[in-house]
Amino acid sequence: MSIQAQRKPKEVRTSDKIFRWCTSGPALLLCVVLAGLGVQLLVSSIPSLKHFGVEFLLGRSWDPVRGIFGALPFIYGTLVTSCVALLIALPVGIAAALYLSELAPEWVRSPLGFMIELLAAVPSVIYGLWGVFTLAPAIREVVQPALASTLGFLPFFQGPQYGFGMLTAGIIVAIMVLPTITAVSREVVMAIPLTLREAAWGLGATRWEAIRFAVLPAARSGLVGAGVLALGRALGETMAVTMVIGNRPEISASLFSPGYSMASVIANEFTEATDELHLSALAEIGLLLLVLTIILNVAARALVGRVKRAW
Repeated sequence: MSIQAQRKPKEVRTSDKIFRWCTSGPALLLCVVLAGLGVQLLVSSIPSLKHFGVEFLLGRSWDPVRGIFGALPFIYGTLVTSCVALLIALPVGIAAALYLSELAPEWVRSPLGFMIELLAAVPSVIYGLWGVFTLAPAIREVVQPALASTLGFLPFFQGPQYGFGMLTAGIIVAIMVLPTITAVSREVVMAIPLTLREAAWGLGATRWEAIRFAVLPAARSGLVGAGVLALGRALGETMAVTMVIGNRPEISASLFSPGYSMASVIANEFTEATDELHLSALAEIGLLLLVLTIILNVAARALVGRVKRAW
C-alpha cells in the first residue's frame, strides 16, 4: 500500500509533463508559423526596400509597366475605409452590447446575441456580392444624393456619385466588424462587478444613470480595445472591399471617390505580377499590413485585459 502511495504522485507528475509538452507543442508551432510568415515577407520585400526605401511609403504613383511603386494610395484607402467602418460600427456595437448585457430580457439575450454573432460566419464574398447588387445602387441613388445636398459643403461629400467607393467599402466593413465589437464589448461590460451597479442604484441613480456614470467609465479602456481589435480586422479585409471600393490608386478627400486598399491590391495583382520588383513591392505591402495588424491586436488585448484585471 505504501509503495502504491509513493508511485502514484510520480506517475501523475510524469503524465502531467507529457500532457504539458503535448499541448505546448501546437502553441509554439503557431508562434513559429507567425514568425516564419513575417520573415518570409521581410525577405521577399528586400528588393523593394533597397530600391525605394522610405519613398515607397510616400509615393503616390503605382505603375508596374515603368517599375514605379508607391504605396501611399493603398495606405490611405485602407485607413479611410477602416475609420469609416469604426465610426459606424463602434456606436452600434457598444449600444448592442449594453442592451444585451444590461437591458434585454433573458429570453431575448441568447437568440439576439446568436444572430449578431452569426454575421461573423457569413463569407466575405457574400458581403461583396450584396454590396455590388444591393448596397452600391442604394448608396448611389439615395445615400450619396442626400449627403451631397445636406453636407455637400464639406470636401468629404463632394464629387461624382458612382455608388462604388470608399464610403460603400466602409459600410461593408462596418457590418463585418460589428460582431467583433459587440462580443468583446459585451464581455467587458459583464466583467464589471454587480456591486458597482448596486452602489449607483443605492445612491438613487436610474438604470441609464448607473450605466452612464458607473459602468461605462469603468469599461472605457476595454471598449476602446474592442474598437482597436475591430480596426485590426478591418485593415485586412479583402474580398468584400475589393468588390466595392472601385480599385483606383488615387488619393481623394471625397468619400464618394473610388479608392484602393492594401489587401485589395495584393489580391488583384499578385497572380499577374511577373517582375521581381513588382512582387517585392506587393510583399512589402503585405509586410506593412501584417505589422499594423499585430500592433493593433496587441494593443487591443492589452486594453481589454486591463479591464478584466482591474475588476
